[in-house]
Amino acid sequence: MSTDHLATLAPALPLAARAEHLVGSVIDSSTSLLASMKHDIVRFAMGSPADEAVPLEEFRSIADEVLGYGSMTYGATEGEPELLDALVGYLAGTADPTDPERVTITAGGMQGLDLACKIFLDPGDLVVVESPTYTNGSATALSYGAQLLEAPLDENGLIVEALPELVAATGRTPKAVYTIPNFQNPSGATLSLERRELLLELAHQWNAVIIDDDPYGLLRFEGEDLPSFQSLSPGDPLVFSVRTFSKILAPGLRVGWVDAHPSLRQLVVNAKQAMDTCTNVPAQHLVAEFIRRGRLDSHLAGLRTEYRRRKQAMQESIRRHLGGLVTTTDPEGGFFLWLTLRGDAARISTRRLFETGLAEGVAFIPGPALSAEGRFDDALRLCFATSTPERTDEGIRRLRRAIDIELAKVAP
Repeated sequence: MSTDHLATLAPALPLAARAEHLVGSVIDSSTSLLASMKHDIVRFAMGSPADEAVPLEEFRSIADEVLGYGSMTYGATEGEPELLDALVGYLAGTADPTDPERVTITAGGMQGLDLACKIFLDPGDLVVVESPTYTNGSATALSYGAQLLEAPLDENGLIVEALPELVAATGRTPKAVYTIPNFQNPSGATLSLERRELLLELAHQWNAVIIDDDPYGLLRFEGEDLPSFQSLSPGDPLVFSVRTFSKILAPGLRVGWVDAHPSLRQLVVNAKQAMDTCTNVPAQHLVAEFIRRGRLDSHLAGLRTEYRRRKQAMQESIRRHLGGLVTTTDPEGGFFLWLTLRGDAARISTRRLFETGLAEGVAFIPGPALSAEGRFDDALRLCFATSTPERTDEGIRRLRRAIDIELAKVAP
């Protein structure tokens, strides 16, 4: 988002130096933008679970129980004991097990990223980020004065073997590497085992923390799970993992967690106490009871089946309506397809296409919104998780109309 509005503020206003780095989020702003629209829009923009994927009836049942016995006062900053116990017990059977003394409950994944940046980054520190990436994450680093080094991706995730040369060219070493290892946002790529191991080696060489942001790891619907950084390097103080229930239960709950070395636990608690004292207590009890009832496994199984169906439906619609105009990724889980325009369509700016798409009744995230440097003007992100196959097909039809309109403008 532009910071031009800062220039309109009264000259005497004593803004902090960091204010110019508070860049906001094109992704989050799309929610307000779409709410203001009066015509029907197929929404591929926000990375949000489908409304029908949220277990509302069970939540209502649990909420009645939680509000009947639960507390509405402050809770422990590290998290409600019931949720900590339920979460650690559940994760013991996954590819990402942990221990109670490592976990702090947060107000969603974004608070986890803020805590990581608050604890580790000083103004001017170099942070390696994937390109493209989830720019809410990179924006958090910018808000603490970091300088970003964008590093490329391929079908196996961050090209870790390119990092030594990229880093050497800066004449500095990074303080952190921000990575989304599973079903990356926006590309859908998964970081290979070999690259996970190499990244751990480089992190130790540079004494750089790996900010391991994994909202989608439990949503694998094809292939085999890969070991987490924590599993590959147990007890590693340079791995700071950020997780959330937003993608697997409901984003409005605002409940997530961070998994970090026990020596950092009190520092995480101190940093969080300077933000919000504690995560929403009733919401924590709701999530804890959902897990305690044994509902999370079956819920996730249903999501994986449905999201695989929706991914395949979107890919089929793209083949049918967009043909040779785009190439697309093929993720094994998560929420997103990354489309790159090709041929004559590659002359189209996806920033302009975004406006035309809205007019035609379809919303997506243009590529430049997913790069701090505004790269990828020939690419866009689509969320396949939110819409039914029928709705998706209509959205892709509308996207084709928008592309045709823009093609006519750039025709030689």
